[in-house]
Amino acid sequence: MEVMPKKLFPGWYPLNSVGRVMAATYVCVPVYVMTSQWLGVFPPGLSVPVVGGMSVVMVCAAVSRQRKERLFSQKPHGLFGFTLVELLVVISIIGILATIIFPFVVNARKAAYVARAKAELRNIGFAVERYAIDIGGYPADANRNLPPGLETYLAPGVWPAAPWPGSVYDWDNWAPSDLSYNPKVQTYQISIRFCTNPGNCQFPNEPWAANFDYYSAVYYCISGSCRAHSSQQTNHAGYCINC
Repeated sequence: MEVMPKKLFPGWYPLNSVGRVMAATYVCVPVYVMTSQWLGVFPPGLSVPVVGGMSVVMVCAAVSRQRKERLFSQKPHGLFGFTLVELLVVISIIGILATIIFPFVVNARKAAYVARAKAELRNIGFAVERYAIDIGGYPADANRNLPPGLETYLAPGVWPAAPWPGSVYDWDNWAPSDLSYNPKVQTYQISIRFCTNPGNCQFPNEPWAANFDYYSAVYYCISGSCRAHSSQQTNHAGYCINC
């Protein structure tokens, strides 16, 4: 009496080596696509190839199922496992996908830092403006500390840590006498500083930060002659998000 092989799914028989690789690939590709779309970095040019490839994989997986007389083996447990070669093939496919997506993930992370910095600087700027309306003037320079009274206008946890690793916020209230170069006018701005001392700086990995130094900053100008640092000229290396 012939013994029927156990089915993996109703209407399906266990897959051969090619089928198992195809099935594993078919599991990996949607994970890659969904992760890329969630990060917002899925390359538009790959949409058609990926969808087409998934369709081919699905068809190949369906075709690769064996007839019942070929599926039955004296070693049933071998039908459900993966060989070393199959695992290497799947790992190689995952590696290729990771190579494709990695640059987009890096760029997305860099863009996220900039987007967060712009949003938080604007929000702090709005908070300072509300403070000035209620109190009748802008807060005094606090040398990277949170100006007294401003905490009631900010969301918890915004100050002092800025988006980039190692960076902090700094409220700048510079009188004309504080500025070393013209134009010397009263200046108000919110800055992001990247150095605790000249030998300890962590600058953003961005083209606009290529020439940053100890005095450089990303800043949001409220009024006056905004610049990266009071001791530097207005064209010193820095990045103004609203100038």
